[in-house]
Amino acid sequence: MRHELQLGDLIVTSDNSAAIGEKPADAVFAADAMTAKFAARVALLEQWAAGSEPEAILVHNFSGEAQWKLYLEGITELFTELGRPLPQLAGSSETNMATLQSGVAVTMLGKRVRKVEQPDGLYWYIYGKPLVGKAVLEQSESRADLKKIAGALSAGLIQSVWPVGSKGIAHEAELLFGQPVHVSANVDMAASAGPASCVLIGAPSTDREALQVHFGDCVFPISLIE
Repeated sequence: MRHELQLGDLIVTSDNSAAIGEKPADAVFAADAMTAKFAARVALLEQWAAGSEPEAILVHNFSGEAQWKLYLEGITELFTELGRPLPQLAGSSETNMATLQSGVAVTMLGKRVRKVEQPDGLYWYIYGKPLVGKAVLEQSESRADLKKIAGALSAGLIQSVWPVGSKGIAHEAELLFGQPVHVSANVDMAASAGPASCVLIGAPSTDREALQVHFGDCVFPISLIE
């Protein structure tokens, strides 16, 4: 369990982005399509963490009518890159009040399709590096690749995924394991991972080489601190 909400058979996940976009007062300049794409990325990873796949998407657009099409383009691009059809999509835009900064939220509703394994039955790794702001776009080679994660889940190479957000790896590991963890690599455990630029992945074996063949070099084993 992470941040999802279960309503009967539905799994609900969400992520939002504020002051990131193309408005002059935004704190971080990024294409509106890209902003929505990364918000959808986090909501999708939250679905996978719950063992579910999205069947519908709601977009909450606080930026203005002109941004709606761009936000949809970004979300569509995410699913196109994954080779998956876009789920049903609806939402609303703020058109009465002009805002000085951008704001968008993406909510996904899904159905559970696989069992979520207990963390103590798997071997855990960090995949990707913590990035935030401009670094998310500038250091794409260090960012966890969703298509590779989806492929690893389908192939059974990994059995669980846990996205890392703004509070950093150490915080998420405490939520997952209930105790501190150690990583031998030079990874900042406290740094923000922004839109889940890195994730914790649970594998059924200790074969790190197989993981590196699939994911690349940004795979770092985790050990619990006794």
